[in-house]
Amino acid sequence: MDLTFPNIDPVAFSLGPLSIRWYALAYLAGFLLGWRYALSLAGFDKDVRPSREDVDDFLPWAILGVVLGGRIGYVLFYQFDLYVQYPLEALKVWNGGMSFHGGALGVIAALIIYPLVRKFNQFRLADMVCAAVPIGLFFGRIANFVNGELFGRASDAPWAMVFPGGGPEARHPSQLYEAALEGGVLFVILFALIRMQAVRDRPGIVAGAFLVGYGLFRGFVELYREPDAHIGFVFEYFSMGQLLSAPMILAGLGMIGAAMMGWTVKRSA
Repeated sequence: MDLTFPNIDPVAFSLGPLSIRWYALAYLAGFLLGWRYALSLAGFDKDVRPSREDVDDFLPWAILGVVLGGRIGYVLFYQFDLYVQYPLEALKVWNGGMSFHGGALGVIAALIIYPLVRKFNQFRLADMVCAAVPIGLFFGRIANFVNGELFGRASDAPWAMVFPGGGPEARHPSQLYEAALEGGVLFVILFALIRMQAVRDRPGIVAGAFLVGYGLFRGFVELYREPDAHIGFVFEYFSMGQLLSAPMILAGLGMIGAAMMGWTVKRSA
């Protein structure tokens, strides 16, 4: 028997004419909880920057990188033809449409520029930020499920469900798969890694592990996720998400290798 999608109102609550959506609350929860977690990680090695103040001041940079990068990435990677015809539609972020890979590029830009301005090791900050990112991914994927978007392929699995926009066929709740893997499992892996002194003394390992872990989990779930209707399969076999995840895996492996063979943290006396 197919499960019925729980018809959850995408609007969490309204304040007069202002409607607050679960999608917006998910982003807010991800930023706030991720920020608090990163602050706690900055307290592990008090003799090495970035300090708690450095991490605290990075929050606006991270928000800007996620929002601008995520939206620009979605426009370029997924709906370029549409937004070329209707460019003002790209400004309507409240209608949804964010690319994780674009957001990742935006945050990477912030992780390069901000430490240069503040004069400390970029990779240590990257480790802290990447350890916290799965928190936001978890809430974001739950919001995708609430919105009934980014659903999976047709399936006869006992937990498959009929989504409002997915036709009469039962489908994989692939949003929940991503929440579990990219959010839960990846958070636990990075949680364990960043608590090892030997790992923290070689900045870049945690960030590299995040890139590899996300790329692998995303590529796996794409096997069950319905490809975007306007894109379909690329080269007949691959989804856009899989193609964009491949360079993340390679970059992550490169970061881990460089960190293990190269630089170490210099501690103050």
